[in-house]
Amino acid sequence: MYKLIAVDLDGTLLTDDLEVKPETIEAVQQAVEAGTVVTIATGRMLASAKQFAEKLKIDVPIITYQGAIIQDLRTQKVIYERFISPEIAKKIVAFANETKIHLQVYQDDRLYGAVENETLVNYAKNTKVPYTVEPDLFKLAEKGFTKAIFIDEPHVLEGLAEELATLLGETTHITKSTPRFLELTHPEANKGKALSYLAETLGIDQSATIGIGDNFNDKELIATAGLGVAMENAVDELKDLADYTTLSNNDQGVKDVIEKFVLKKEKV
Repeated sequence: MYKLIAVDLDGTLLTDDLEVKPETIEAVQQAVEAGTVVTIATGRMLASAKQFAEKLKIDVPIITYQGAIIQDLRTQKVIYERFISPEIAKKIVAFANETKIHLQVYQDDRLYGAVENETLVNYAKNTKVPYTVEPDLFKLAEKGFTKAIFIDEPHVLEGLAEELATLLGETTHITKSTPRFLELTHPEANKGKALSYLAETLGIDQSATIGIGDNFNDKELIATAGLGVAMENAVDELKDLADYTTLSNNDQGVKDVIEKFVLKKEKV
């Protein structure tokens, strides 16, 4: 039996309207009652992810910031953390200043931007978290970042990952969570490593885990889990990697996975 399910939020658990359907919440609760740990594995910050954990009525450790932090919701204790070093953080800020591409960073579970522009305002509105304007991101970089995101149109971000990889080498994990979001974390901060760490902490064999996602930032999660699941709306690369492709996020694919592999419900 699968004992641990790690579910991505955007494009996976959440509909395009950024909601969780009641039937999916019910399926999650049934899985929990059956003895399966259901957690969130998201690129979002804790303050944002926690809102959905409360909707699901789960109080287990959740994976945030693409795997940079695992925090126990019950005790508030951080059980895993991997931050971008000050040296690398300064290089990222310098690159953003040179290219003029929007950069926002995270530190101490707070969202920062250098200017209060439409991109920052809309992001904060969609994720329902506050933001702080700090014109001097170099000052924040002195402590390092939990995560950094470059946001722009897909054609602008084309080739940016390669440029940053050349600049930063193996010191940074670089991935896309949407066509407009290029996210940077510590090299040991990805959802796959976080899932492995959490499973070991809970005494659960990796073969008894399920990882569900839809985008490039879920690749390590899908590859690491005992059962890797891609959403129907997932990028093709993830579907090729997955063991199973479920329904889309708008058709409650997470519910389908829980019913099929945990609750063992037959389709009528």
